[in-house]
This record gives sequence, C-alpha cells and structure tokens, in this order.
Amino acid sequence: MIPLRLLGCGALALAMPLAAQTDDRAAVRRASLDYIEGFYEGDSAKLIRSVRPEVHKYGFSRDRSTGVYAGSAMPWPAFLEFAGNVLRRNRPAPAGAPKEVQLLDVLDQTAAVKVTAYWGTDFLLLAKYDGRWMIRQVLWQTPVPSAATGSRDAPDRR
Repeated sequence: MIPLRLLGCGALALAMPLAAQTDDRAAVRRASLDYIEGFYEGDSAKLIRSVRPEVHKYGFSRDRSTGVYAGSAMPWPAFLEFAGNVLRRNRPAPAGAPKEVQLLDVLDQTAAVKVTAYWGTDFLLLAKYDGRWMIRQVLWQTPVPSAATGSRDAPDRR
C-alpha cells in the first residue's frame, strides 16, 4: 500500500508544475495579445497591463524608395501616444490584420515570444513581476519585401 501512495504523491508533484506552466503560457499569450491589440485598437489599458514602463523597444523600418533599413527606439510615452492617436483619428487596424503569437520559450520567470502584426514582426522578451507577465524588451522590423514585387507586404503605420 505504501508504494501506491508514493506513486500517487509523485504523480501529483509532477502534475503541479505542468499546471503552473500551462497557466504561465496562457498569461504570456494574453500579454502578447494585449500588446498587439493595444496598438490595433488604441487601447492604452491593454498596453499598461502588458508592458513595463521601463520597456526598451527598438526596431527597423525599411525606406520605401531606397529599400534601406533604419533603426529607431520607441520609448514608453510613445506607446501611449500611438494608442491615443489611433483613437483620436479613429484609425484602428485594418479588418483581418494578423495577430499571430508564437511562444518561443516560457520558463518560470522569463519568456520569449514572436508576434506578427500588420506592421511587421516583433520579438518580445517578458518577465514575471509580482506574478504578472509583462513585456520588458521588444525588437521589431517591418515586413520583408515580397520577392516578386520588391514591395512590402503591409503598410507602414508606425
């Protein structure tokens, strides 16, 4: 009887981290969607709950005439300004705009995610702060030019 009890305790101990990992994966996905939807909808509340104010966001956009990439930073106040402009101008993301979230790795304290949106691809680094997953770093680029046309796959709205 004792071996059966030990086996049951062992199975329970193994299941608990799995449940925690499932919860973490769902929370990381939600933070990533809040990030995209915050920009798409102009919803600053979603940005505030998913992004740390000390976020470091840097990206590369491609010049339409020269095809040359140029890098630029986007500080936290610009996140909120962008969201406000979406609302003021009533210019949400186009219907059917992509909202793809690919979890690359989720550990107990940190996570890496690739998101694809109409503006391009962002790589997000998240950390858990007081039990809440939040974005701390972002590296992005505009869409890769189409081989057939040499044009971009999506409009630049950043």
